[in-house]
Amino acid sequence: METWQEVLRKNSIASLDTLASRFGAENFPELDRLRLAAENFEFRISPAMVDLIKSPDDPIWRQYVPSVQELEVHDGIVDSLNEDEDSPVPNITHRYPDRALFLVSPVCASYCRFCTRRRKVGDPEKIPMSQFESAFQYLESHTEIRDVIMSGGDPLLLNDRRLDAILSRLRSIKHIEIIRIGSRVPCHLPERITPELCATIKKYHPVWINTHFNHPDELTPAAVKGLGMLADAGIPLGCQTVLLRGVNDTPEVMKQLMHRLMLARVRPYYIYMADQVAGAEHFRTSVQTGIQIMESLRGWTSGLANPQFVIDAPGGGGKIPLLPEYVLSMNDEEVVLRNFRGDQFVYRQPNEEEAMAAMGRRTDPEYLFQPTLQLKKPAKRAKRASKVPKRKLA
Repeated sequence: METWQEVLRKNSIASLDTLASRFGAENFPELDRLRLAAENFEFRISPAMVDLIKSPDDPIWRQYVPSVQELEVHDGIVDSLNEDEDSPVPNITHRYPDRALFLVSPVCASYCRFCTRRRKVGDPEKIPMSQFESAFQYLESHTEIRDVIMSGGDPLLLNDRRLDAILSRLRSIKHIEIIRIGSRVPCHLPERITPELCATIKKYHPVWINTHFNHPDELTPAAVKGLGMLADAGIPLGCQTVLLRGVNDTPEVMKQLMHRLMLARVRPYYIYMADQVAGAEHFRTSVQTGIQIMESLRGWTSGLANPQFVIDAPGGGGKIPLLPEYVLSMNDEEVVLRNFRGDQFVYRQPNEEEAMAAMGRRTDPEYLFQPTLQLKKPAKRAKRASKVPKRKLA
């Protein structure tokens, strides 16, 4: 039986010539320009994703096969999230108050053409595995960090021994409470999810995994089996989906994806607007498309299948949530709302002054902490019917 490393090495497609041989040269009329796109960003399609491609330009093809559109840069930004500016030491991005991003692997099983970190993913010199010590020392010295997100590249492409060493070092830092792993391995290379991997991660709980599925077809039987193994190891699973033109930009496809994730014991976590990254602008939809998709989910299916829809703000502003407008008007007296069907409802605001006057209460803060109920005194025990006579001393 082949190891997961052998499966990835032997059966992946990592050259445009092999791709053209597999799917027909007629589907690559601009092969020379495509080579430029492949040179700008690493190219590899894992065997699981190759097998899912049904036809050129289908949702799986669009995610992984290079396109000449990658060479057209309009308003794209190389480091669209300004991660490098927020990197105090190599491999660490510290943007939020109590959490930090830790890049631990430069490689992926498949390289997504819409990748936010296409400027560095696939290049071991830009995600240097030899400089972890400065990252660990930074995490140790910053006691405000309670949550570390391991990313890359894909952390689960590390072998078990190296992954164990990183998790062990992180868990030894007392103020780090939560460890998260961001990985597309359950989708791209389900063979990697082994009993040994699950046992390694399980030792360091609480560890969460946020995986990444963009289309219902990606939840193959093998992927679902791997997700089940992780869940059975006590690992909470979330999914970060990216809204992509021609892949999942319809309510029907996105709802089906959310339902299939739930069946696989994965909680939908985020739907991201595609980042404004140079080389991936052709994947972007309008923001209105994302809001329409959220409207098709909210109320029409389980709340558990409703992720947050966010824009990771260009320039390093962080994740900003977006919702359809359900509040039609609001003042001190009432809020006018609409539900998922478009019906309007009025919610009355509480009148604080009247409420306090009716209660006859003072409004000073000290009074608000006084108990509102009088505790009853415990009832006295009933007297015994007869007393036991005292014994006389001899």
